[in-house]
Amino acid sequence: MIIDCHFHFDPEMLSISQLIQGMDQNNIDKVALIPKLIDAIPDPPSFLIPVLLWLLKRKMFRPLGEMLCSNFTQKGDIQILTKAYPIYQKPDNSIIFETIDHYPERFLGWIFINPNSDQDTVSEINRWIDHPNCVGIKAHPFWHRYAPVDLVSAAQLAVKKGKPMLIHLGFGDHGDYLSLIEAVPELKLILAHAAFPEYGDQWEIIRSLSNVFVDLSQTIYVDTKTMQEVVNSLGPEKCLFGTDGPYGSKTQDGLFDFDVIINDIKMLFPDTDIQNSILGDNFYRLIN
Repeated sequence: MIIDCHFHFDPEMLSISQLIQGMDQNNIDKVALIPKLIDAIPDPPSFLIPVLLWLLKRKMFRPLGEMLCSNFTQKGDIQILTKAYPIYQKPDNSIIFETIDHYPERFLGWIFINPNSDQDTVSEINRWIDHPNCVGIKAHPFWHRYAPVDLVSAAQLAVKKGKPMLIHLGFGDHGDYLSLIEAVPELKLILAHAAFPEYGDQWEIIRSLSNVFVDLSQTIYVDTKTMQEVVNSLGPEKCLFGTDGPYGSKTQDGLFDFDVIINDIKMLFPDTDIQNSILGDNFYRLIN
């Protein structure tokens, strides 16, 4: 079974029929959907991606990498060049679970919360957590601008229900997931994008934490070299297939390209047991 554990549902970028067609063409059995956080934004120049990764992977130069990808307005929007793009402070979970109800055999769903808003996160979690296809709780401390420790009450609910939490770390306090783990040590935690933005500095820590995993989503954050490095560092049993679609790699017709990350996994790790572990088995065990 192949399960994409990290996919944002944005029907304006990719319709439900296009999404299912892409899944079928690439033998993806299930996709775990996340509400969209932002409307379509321009892809960064291709030459900038390896530069950004080089900077972020080196502690001395990481502040320069932060300057390239952490530019926010006073309103909390993300600034790209001269234009600001609004970030949804309360992503719409209802569209995810309505979609799942129409296609229960194909889709799973994350509950997206933001404790740095006027959202009652506990009520929002309780509204969806018992849905049979709910896989867990998603949070974005980076773009929603808060410390992961603010997720303690949500993490406690996740543990109570036996669900994992998927978070996108940021810089400084916004990346301090260890305080969250210390407060809720039973939490099953997935760090998005191979533990962006500190990568190898975090892999050394994650190796000793049996309940912390990474996903391999988003070609901007996880190129083939990074994928090889993180799997070698953590072992395949701690790495999960995800795409971060519909953002990232595109086909010639401008739609999301489903097969890039799958092909990278198969190319880098020809052992079918390792492929199966990363592409679906690990995540399946986390959510069951």
